[in-house]
Formats: sequence, C-alpha cells, structure tokens
Amino acid sequence: MATGTLFLVPAPLDFGCTPEMPLNEVMPQSTLATAARLTHWVGENAKSTRAYLKRISALLPLAQPLQQMSIVELPREVHKRGDHLGEFDARPLLAPALAGHDMGLVSEAGMPAIADPGASVVRAAHQLGVTVVPLVGPISLMLALAASGLNGQNFAFVGYLPQDSAQRSARLRSLSQLVQQSGQTQMFIETPYRNAALFQALLSELPGQTRLAVCSGLTLTHQQIRCQTVQAWKSQPVPPDKNTPCVFLIGR
Repeated sequence: MATGTLFLVPAPLDFGCTPEMPLNEVMPQSTLATAARLTHWVGENAKSTRAYLKRISALLPLAQPLQQMSIVELPREVHKRGDHLGEFDARPLLAPALAGHDMGLVSEAGMPAIADPGASVVRAAHQLGVTVVPLVGPISLMLALAASGLNGQNFAFVGYLPQDSAQRSARLRSLSQLVQQSGQTQMFIETPYRNAALFQALLSELPGQTRLAVCSGLTLTHQQIRCQTVQAWKSQPVPPDKNTPCVFLIGR
C-alpha cells in the first residue's frame, strides 16, 4: 500500500487575538482546499486545531464532520521543551500515513516546525519514507524580516531570550556583539505579556546605533512594523502591547 503524504499546514497569525482575520484574506485558497480534505491531523493543540478546521468549514466543506476527525496532540513535554533536538520519537503518530492516509501537521499560528513544535513529526516522516509537502501560508519570522529592512541575506532566529533579567541582559550583549561583528540579523520572540519587559531591556542593553525592529500583529488589522535605531526608540518609546504577538529583530 502506498503511504500517504504529510502536509505542513500553516495557520493564520491571529491565534489569541481579536478580531480574527477572515481566512480568505490571509490564507491561499489552495492551502485551505488541501486542509479541508484531510481527515487525520497531528496538532500542537487539539482544541485550537478543531477551531481552525471549524473556520475552514465556513468556507469549504470538510471531508468528514469535525467530530469524526482524527486529531492527535503532540505530548506535553514537546510543548514545554520543544522537539527540535530529536529527543521525541514521533514515528508512532504517523501510523495513518503508513496506512495510506494523507495527514496534516498544524500549529496554533504560522508554519508548524518553525518557532513552534512539529520538527519531530517532519523528521519521523523522512525516516519512514513519507512524503512531506509544505503548504503556502503566513510565516511571521519571514514577514518580519522582509519588512524590517535589515540584513535578509544573513540572519538567525534565536528563539526566546532568558526570562531572568541578568541572563537576558548578558544574552542581548552577546547578540549585539555578533550583529556588530558579522552584520547578521538576530531575530527573537517573546510571550506577549512579557513584550514590554523585553522591549525595555532592549533599550537598556543595546548600543544606540543598533537598529531595532518591532513587528507586531503581522497580517492583522492592527499590525505595526517599525524599525529604527535604539537611540531613536528611546526618544519616542512605544512599547508593544501585552496581548499581541511580536517579532523582534536587531541589526545594523
């Protein structure tokens, strides 16, 4: 029996935000059509996966009633520690694909396995000989990088910075030195309710000539994208709010 295909299905970037964006304004029709025909899913969160499928069903008929969908949730330890280092064996989750069913991998927002769990599932698919097909949709990191005007030829995503203020300051100083030495853009994110604390740390720790981009609410009606020197930020500080996802970038 031929194996199914694992589709990497992007989700809109409005998770946890109000108002939600109309799906047909932020998602390609072809991506929604593929998602609508899938009946087997691996999700970062089963509840949010169902909510996403319900939004799709308002535009396109689903292949099965939502209650009959097979939705497997990634384990709690994957949520807490991530699965990008290969410690979690996701091969059992792909049993439907080995039985010939196409499957979808989805996160709560954006592209699964990029700044979100899911890498273990993609790795397992390659190990099992399951074809992997990424679908087109919004990826906050790439949107932010393109909109920042910073170096898009040499960049790195460094995830979340330490929560401890001393460790965070040390990490920012290290990233700042890397920016000045190599010109490589550094990108990071934070849980929205800690946006303001990170923003103040950036203004405190970075040299005035460092360029800082804050990209908030990407693809949403209230999106804000601003990039200027730290010195300029200090003269007109506008910290991001505590409810909206942001991508932070520093460069020269």
